[in-house]
Amino acid sequence: MKVISLNISKPIEISWRGKTITTGIYKTSVAGPIFLDKEDVENDSVIDRKYHGGIDQAVYAYGYNHYRFWKELYPLLNFSNGFFGENLTVSNLDETKIHVGDMYELGETIIQVTKPRQPCYKLGTRFNDPAVIKQFWNTTKSGIYFRILQTGKVAIDDEFKLIEKAQDSPSIAEVFRSKK
Repeated sequence: MKVISLNISKPIEISWRGKTITTGIYKTSVAGPIFLDKEDVENDSVIDRKYHGGIDQAVYAYGYNHYRFWKELYPLLNFSNGFFGENLTVSNLDETKIHVGDMYELGETIIQVTKPRQPCYKLGTRFNDPAVIKQFWNTTKSGIYFRILQTGKVAIDDEFKLIEKAQDSPSIAEVFRSKK
């Protein structure tokens, strides 16, 4: 796995179903590097700290390899890296092979797998279709949240180097399926 895009956002207001909401899901690519801090990515907007940011959700990674699946379902959308609200768009991400507790060296950081992303209505705003939430739940393409054990900078082309494999721990895909 390798970082192919670094993505952050500023808070924006959008109209959704007759209401104005503030969100940080509309991330755009930056040249980087970016700094992964203990509770979030420096200069990135985290609006709803119940579901994003914090010790166990400091950085979100999503697989570029998953984009093809979504492009086939939503061919009229203009997908760009960061579309799913991820901070790190990553090559070859496979939630069935990554386990809760796995630790990686990534750039200057050491990160640990904590949990899958659980989709909220704001993903529906991104797709302009609330049905995407159910579709998201019916896949194993959840992406992964990490905690930051050692803060530091991450850059494009940095590779995830496994430094400790969690023993007897469920895969991210198994955890995600159990949350349905």
